[in-house]
Parts: sequence; C-alpha cells; structure tokens
Amino acid sequence: MARLRRVLLKLSGEALMGTGSYGIDPVVLKATARDIVAAAPGVGIAIVIGGGNIFRGVSSSAAHMDRAQADLMGMLATIMNALALSEELNGLGLRTQVQSALAVGTAVPPFDRQKALRALEQGEAVVFAAGTGNPFFTTDTAASLRALEMGAEIMLKATKVDGIYSADPKQEPNAVRYRRLSYDEVLRRRLGVMDATAIALLREFRVPLRVFDMTAPGALARIFAGEDEGTLVEEGVMCE
Repeated sequence: MARLRRVLLKLSGEALMGTGSYGIDPVVLKATARDIVAAAPGVGIAIVIGGGNIFRGVSSSAAHMDRAQADLMGMLATIMNALALSEELNGLGLRTQVQSALAVGTAVPPFDRQKALRALEQGEAVVFAAGTGNPFFTTDTAASLRALEMGAEIMLKATKVDGIYSADPKQEPNAVRYRRLSYDEVLRRRLGVMDATAIALLREFRVPLRVFDMTAPGALARIFAGEDEGTLVEEGVMCE
C-alpha cells in the first residue's frame, strides 16, 4: 500500500484519561503527542478530539439536563482537550493550530476551512474542537465532516482495542476481530464503532475508515506507512 499523504485522526477524550476516571493523564497526553509527531513527517494530519474525559452530553451526569445545553458543555470540554494536545505537539516541534466550530471569543480561532487547508499544506497539524458546533451531533460525525472538508484520504479512529469486533471483547472472550468490513456490514451488524450518521457520510463519499489501537507502540506510524493495522472499513469489500 502507498504511504498516506493526508489523514483525519479521530481521538476520543477518554483516550487521554489513561487508567483514571476523569481528566487528562499527562503521561498519556505526552505519549499520544509523541506518536503523532513520530508519524507526522510528510503527512498532513488533521485531528478531531472528543471531550468524554471531562463531560459528555449523553453521560449519566447529564441525565437531567436539557440535551442541547449538555452537548454545549461537551463541546467546551473538547476545546480544553484540543488546547492541551496542541501544546504538547508544539512542544515536540510539530507546529499546530486549533480551530473551534463553536465561537469562544479570543480563546480559540473559529473554524476556517481555507486556513486549515493552508496549514496542512505547510506541514502543520490542525486540531478541530467543538465538534460541528451544533448539539445532537457526535464528534464522530464531526470527524467524518472534517475528513471530507480536508480532503483526507482516510479517516483513522483511535481506540483502546485493536480493531472492530463482533462483540465487546472485554465482555465476550470469543468475539471475532474483523480485518476488513464494508460500511453496509458495519451498519447492518450494528457494530457500534461510530454512529450511523458518521458512517453514512464516509460511505457516500467513499472515504475509508481504519479503526486501530492507539496504545499499540508504532501503530500510527505503521498506518501512515501504508501497513495493514486494525480494521479497515470501505465500500464494496467482503467481510474478513
């Protein structure tokens, strides 16, 4: 496989918690940034980050809140994560800019597609925060949207497991890991790797999705080099 030139990396906020139950683990944050920088040369990296380590609009703590208001709080959480990741990347020598889909005054510049594209062309990384800027849409959907807008060759979804399984491998020891799947199979089997809106966007515009374990040493670099890692989802493939 050819080496990738532009990717959209979707990071969950929970991935930054490490073994904790809340917030950002500085060791995990630094390790994540190092993996991105190590894989970065020659690759335009756009990143969408979640906020579940701080607040999620569909979490139990938001159960009695107005959904739109809870989602707004979740969007603000992604901004904090984006700023933290950007700071680590800059400190490691990868110039990075943060853009927010939500207007937050002078804290973070607003989303600007042309500026983001120019930054990628100049070798910078771009971290997109605040999802789509609208309630009722997940950061997975925001990631699919940004992948299309940035002209990404592929969307990478970083998780804590090494691909997509037939069931939760932590609860089902006999769960089978798929190497390749079609979008239709993901939806039909309700595998839950991303919400249906996010999958439908990628399917319509034929952007492949690769789900992988971000904690596996060198995983991101191997993917950028064109190696087979995790599970690949794309149109018209047989289930493997």
